[in-house]
Amino acid sequence: MILIVAEKPSLARNISSAIGGMKRFNGYLEGNGFIVTWAFGHLFSLADVEYYTGGKEPRPKWTMDNLPCFPKKFEFQLRRDEKKQTDGGVKAQFEIISSLCNRDDVETIVNAGDSDREGEIIIRTCVDKALKQPKQLKRLWLPDQTPETILEGIKELKDETEYDNLANEGYARTFIDWLYGVNLTRYATLKSGKLLRVGRVIVPIVKAIFDRDMAIKNFVPEKYFGIFSKEETNGAEIELLSKEKFSKEKLAEAQVLCAKYNNEKAVVTSVKRKKDTLKPGKLYSLTKLQNALGKKYKMSMEESLNTVQGLYEKGYVTYPRTNSEYLAVAEQDKVKKVIAAVGGIGYPVAFQFSKTIFDDSKIESHSALTPTTKIPKKEHLSDKEYAVYSTIMRRFVAVFCAEKCVAEKTEIKISVGGLEEFTLRGTVILEPGWTKYDDYLKKDKLLPPLKKGDAVNIHFKPVEKETSPPKHYTIETLNNYLKNPFREEKANAQSEDDSEEYRAVFEGLELGTEATRTGIIDNARKSGYIMLKKDVYTILKDGEFLIEALMRMGINMEKYKTAELGKALKKVYRSECSILDSVHLAEQEIAAVFQKKAVPPELDADNGFMGDAAGTCPLCGGEVRRTSFGYGCSKYKEGCKFTINGVICGRVISLSNVKKLLSEGETYKIEGFISPKSGKVFSAKLKLDNGRAVFDFR
Repeated sequence: MILIVAEKPSLARNISSAIGGMKRFNGYLEGNGFIVTWAFGHLFSLADVEYYTGGKEPRPKWTMDNLPCFPKKFEFQLRRDEKKQTDGGVKAQFEIISSLCNRDDVETIVNAGDSDREGEIIIRTCVDKALKQPKQLKRLWLPDQTPETILEGIKELKDETEYDNLANEGYARTFIDWLYGVNLTRYATLKSGKLLRVGRVIVPIVKAIFDRDMAIKNFVPEKYFGIFSKEETNGAEIELLSKEKFSKEKLAEAQVLCAKYNNEKAVVTSVKRKKDTLKPGKLYSLTKLQNALGKKYKMSMEESLNTVQGLYEKGYVTYPRTNSEYLAVAEQDKVKKVIAAVGGIGYPVAFQFSKTIFDDSKIESHSALTPTTKIPKKEHLSDKEYAVYSTIMRRFVAVFCAEKCVAEKTEIKISVGGLEEFTLRGTVILEPGWTKYDDYLKKDKLLPPLKKGDAVNIHFKPVEKETSPPKHYTIETLNNYLKNPFREEKANAQSEDDSEEYRAVFEGLELGTEATRTGIIDNARKSGYIMLKKDVYTILKDGEFLIEALMRMGINMEKYKTAELGKALKKVYRSECSILDSVHLAEQEIAAVFQKKAVPPELDADNGFMGDAAGTCPLCGGEVRRTSFGYGCSKYKEGCKFTINGVICGRVISLSNVKKLLSEGETYKIEGFISPKSGKVFSAKLKLDNGRAVFDFR
């Protein structure tokens, strides 16, 4: 008997339907030599800090006493609810899985988790916890969920050991994310007095949006002059914009140059017209699909992922969490079947082999997103499902379109007296080909019918222009940034050479993965750190507080550190580094946060922890304690108004300085104040004056 453990009930249904003749029982199906059961995604999660440190309360208060927590061995526990109680439904289903794993007639257990690192460890953990004696372990790897693919996969089950490297990376990633999330979330929350969700990936994402919005907020436009001509020649207006730019103080120089240009003759020096075949965009990875859906339909990443996941579970598209825009060479026969099915509903498609479509070197685990041979009727899909499915289908049709898109490309060069050469480019679509089915985004202008030697009318004049601020992140530009945060932003770049992008993915330089990125960004939204309106991301007040608080605490989670850990995880995948080595790297980074070096009082910016005692109130004699806003008297409910801001003129006021202020009437000399008016940095003491903290410049 073969036991198949699916990650979700929907997959279990598809597997049992493909096998056929199965009878349903409580929590599983059985028949034809197979048993099919299921998890509910994660049945297990890593134990909380208190498990490792001896805490017994079901919902203990967070404390610094057990931080940092670096478990010698990570332990998984059955998933718990919000009250930290074991989930009843989860427990019941695991007991069913456990009993099935240990049935005497079950000889082989098949891991049917989703075909990624997360799915791999979900089922591995479950089986490992359930199994009481060794049995043969296999893996069912499904690029799609059509009956044909499922049956083929069952016939060609792989040994589970073939996926050990994937599992190792998955476990390392899980352990490291726990270390960052648990230790730094608790530390930052206890320091700030406000719940701060700190994670290895969420912080760099929020930081990117924060930095961009601050750059926009602080942007000061600069006026300059360009020199421009827009005159009619042969019935068409010809626009020429010089490369020369002049600061606003140099208008006179701009006018002199315009006069110089206008005294010369403008002549067409060359005209090149060439017929060319325009290539469609590449097949979709998840990121590129989400970019397209966000731009066209203002669909959030969560919406698009949930929708495409549903289409995958219904067997209409291939596995969605892919980071590749290419197909594997070995998939040619499978693709031919899809082409036959797509051609059967009227699309002009034909198989073609090209390195821009089939390239094994650009595939890590999964090929690009495509339709399957199972094609739904429009009326069987919701509006959102149809939008997503048709986008995937249209791109597939464009890539394999039997009709070529033919265009005439024109390049005209115009010389102004040898002082400057101007180049005009335009494209005219002669045969639409694939553009009838997929969007052609490039919009080139139609050029006038000029020929070599023609004179062009010109009249250059200075035109006042203004530098533009950076643009807010959109779904597309944020995704592009996260995929390769060290590349110069090119939102709409469709370069033929995408080797840099794939190098970044394979080396682990990206922030998050295709499988996790959407969920992390959604968590940032639900936490109130960022906002998505239409397809534009902006920072919120709580997001500003998060980043500023972390900076004040000296918690550095820049993209560089996240990328270093990402590279370590990829080394685990390639067996170049152990799980333990990658975990130790994370522990060293986290430990540095807790091991603050002593600094001179004038430089001290450690404001202690929420609730720390700072001294005696000078107004009422009550106890002054650290609060979420700074420091305040514990007798505030009795009417005492004594407070000290935690940040004054951009400078964190340390607990040690507040203690000295309350005991001696003045602080140490503090460096690093910033004048809100002039922006100048200055040093000063703080002293008490009638119960208020004021500057003392003596």
